[in-house]
Amino acid sequence: MPSTHVIAGAHLAPVFLDAAATTAKAVDAIGEAATAGAELVAFPESFIPGFPVWAALSAPIHNHDLFRRFVAESITIDGPEVGLLRRAARRHGITVSVGISEKSHTSVGSIWNSNVVIGPDGSILNHHRKIVPTFYEKLIWTPGDGHGLTVTDTAVGRLGALICGENTNPLARYTLMAQAEQVHVSTYPPLWPTRDPAAGGKPYDLEAAIRVRAGAHSFEAKVFNLVVSAVFDDRVKDELATLGDDAARILGDDAARILDGTARGVSLVIDPFAEVISDVLRDEEGLLIQEIDLDQCVEPKQFHDVSGYYNRFDIFDLTVDRRRVAPIAFTEPRFGASAAAAYPDLDADLETAR
Repeated sequence: MPSTHVIAGAHLAPVFLDAAATTAKAVDAIGEAATAGAELVAFPESFIPGFPVWAALSAPIHNHDLFRRFVAESITIDGPEVGLLRRAARRHGITVSVGISEKSHTSVGSIWNSNVVIGPDGSILNHHRKIVPTFYEKLIWTPGDGHGLTVTDTAVGRLGALICGENTNPLARYTLMAQAEQVHVSTYPPLWPTRDPAAGGKPYDLEAAIRVRAGAHSFEAKVFNLVVSAVFDDRVKDELATLGDDAARILGDDAARILDGTARGVSLVIDPFAEVISDVLRDEEGLLIQEIDLDQCVEPKQFHDVSGYYNRFDIFDLTVDRRRVAPIAFTEPRFGASAAAAYPDLDADLETAR
């Protein structure tokens, strides 16, 4: 297996709150990345159908219209949108990592902030749900579980992925390190407001936070870190302004000013020595293309291998529960394998009665 590979980050804006159109845009980007020679292309956090930034800007009592729309445009893991992405991955022979807002089959209102990794044959390699929604994201998404804290073998090496603030969680990151991760995907929204810039105090600098997190994980795990953030475009503002009375309260002058004054996310690649080795994409859409050499993951392991000799497993112990959490489990009736077997066909029943 060669040690050099080409990876890509889709630094794009979703078609806000339009799952079908955003999926079509992702399919086009998959083809573009493959044409550029990439073996992996990663998309941002909640790329389909966009990031629910309104939760930072307005009280929950004003957000009902937006939440209903967001749930309606969220997608299922077995739905047509993921099906199109799987077919595109297989058609172009490329591994795809994509952030989605995932709809539930067990509730009409619960959704997850999820990431799906699709192999070049179209198979789903990993399905991760963000273990803890961050700050105001708790008003939107349900907590996930440990099922997707998995590193998978891909054409570009052993691949792991975490969503936004999960890259601040040392135990989540260590879980991937301890599975011999070589390439890490970090996904982010286009921006993450935490303060009104006019109110004073220290605003949250998303780019600075990304650089700290990504550099720390690259240096500690000795991995390549592909960071992918979304782009915030005017279509988001326009769409928010058309979503009814509740939504109209959100995008007033104050909200627009806060959004304009909030730091944007970036897309970049960091090497195992914690150095940025790619272009840095910010405000404009584009495809980030970077060649990496997995052999560079080996030398720094001689200095610090925290999932190997540079640790004390007699002192520290970590257990990860990978069970997929479900709200209910069904068992079949004791008197038959299924309801169909327990109750005969109606026509046959009537014939016997005669």
